Amino acid sequence: MTVADAKIKINDSDRSVRLAAAGVLGKAIREGVLANTPSLEVNNHVHTTYSFSPYEPAAAAFAAWQAGLGIVGSVDHDSISAAEEMNEAASLIGIASTVGFELRVSFLDTPLGKKKINNPDSEGIVYICIHGVPNNRIDEVKAFLAPLQAIRNERNKKQVKKLNTLLKRYGIVVDFENDVVPLSRLSEGGSITERHILLSLSKKMIASYGKGETLLRFLRCELKLDIPSKVEKHLLDFENPHYEYDLLGVLKSAFLPSFFIQPSREESIDVREAVAFAKSIGAIPAYAYLGDVASSPTGDKKAEQFEDGFLDELLDLLVEIGFPAITYMPPRNTKEQLMRIRKLAQERNLMEISGVDINSSRQSFSCPELLEENAKHLIDSAWALVAHEKLSSVDPIYGLFHTGNPYKDESLNQRIARYAAIARNSDVHNPYTMIEEVRS
Repeated sequence: MTVADAKIKINDSDRSVRLAAAGVLGKAIREGVLANTPSLEVNNHVHTTYSFSPYEPAAAAFAAWQAGLGIVGSVDHDSISAAEEMNEAASLIGIASTVGFELRVSFLDTPLGKKKINNPDSEGIVYICIHGVPNNRIDEVKAFLAPLQAIRNERNKKQVKKLNTLLKRYGIVVDFENDVVPLSRLSEGGSITERHILLSLSKKMIASYGKGETLLRFLRCELKLDIPSKVEKHLLDFENPHYEYDLLGVLKSAFLPSFFIQPSREESIDVREAVAFAKSIGAIPAYAYLGDVASSPTGDKKAEQFEDGFLDELLDLLVEIGFPAITYMPPRNTKEQLMRIRKLAQERNLMEISGVDINSSRQSFSCPELLEENAKHLIDSAWALVAHEKLSSVDPIYGLFHTGNPYKDESLNQRIARYAAIARNSDVHNPYTMIEEVRS
């Protein structure tokens, strides 16, 4: 396989082909045939095809390396099936990696159960991330998530049926098994999300109305959707390589509510149960801060108020529940929001984790906001997360928050600095050998 072939096959549908390509690219990198411009930037919240993304895990690792990132991490909705490939491909390519998953949990039985917290679609249902899953606990996560995926797919089928009742008069029919499932990695442990349904719908609309004015007229006049001027320009561009994703963004923001069905309690397990499970496997559960939205960089969230109005109360509740960390995305928030969430987190001794959720071909892997003075500490946290994951995969006692951690008497900031230094000095091609440094 040539280097040119490998750049294409790194996103092949066959996992073995992808890893072979990662090996070829890694060799080219070590030999100086391929080079990037290294940056201090990191991103440990990249979605893959195992939830929704144009990137296979190996392709995400290579795209992150090309962008100059030091760390790449996979985080998929209701799935961790990208994890093994992400770790293997990253070590072949030569970039640090970390893995986790994201899921909806219930806050319904908490004092904030009737509020819209960080989820645009639901009150009392919250997104959280489980970061730093040890390599030897991945199968336990798969078993934990499998019944939730099954329940979600029953809801997905009902959503597709509801969608078809809205669109059948236009001759647009989405078939769950034949149109939606093939867009996913369901057979390999991947999840199916509303974005899969919307991508299938986007394909159907393009097939029926083509691109450009006719499609825009249908969206405006028949579906009564508001199309932002920026997105309108994208949808008028017949050569736009991101066309389906841009259309999907419009549909998610303006049309999804018309057929969305709220998750049941069985699908969105109680937050305390999710946090307890994460801790039991040595992972780090983190509340995902959204903050009030003025405008959405991905075009799929409308301006809306979320947790900023009761943020102090929320963080106190997170501590009470047992969260050791919060995660947030600097590009999505104002400086004022970032300064406030940082201050409140530090007052409560919560680890701060960053990551920008990549799930569209239009998004950049770079996150220059991390290089600003008020965000640089998030880079250390990401490196500490890498060390936590690799070390605890070998010996659980070295988990950052393990009660028997040999550095437990140090402050959280001191431990993060120590772990970050360990990860930075490790061999990215053999990351688990960092345990030798710690033990020595």
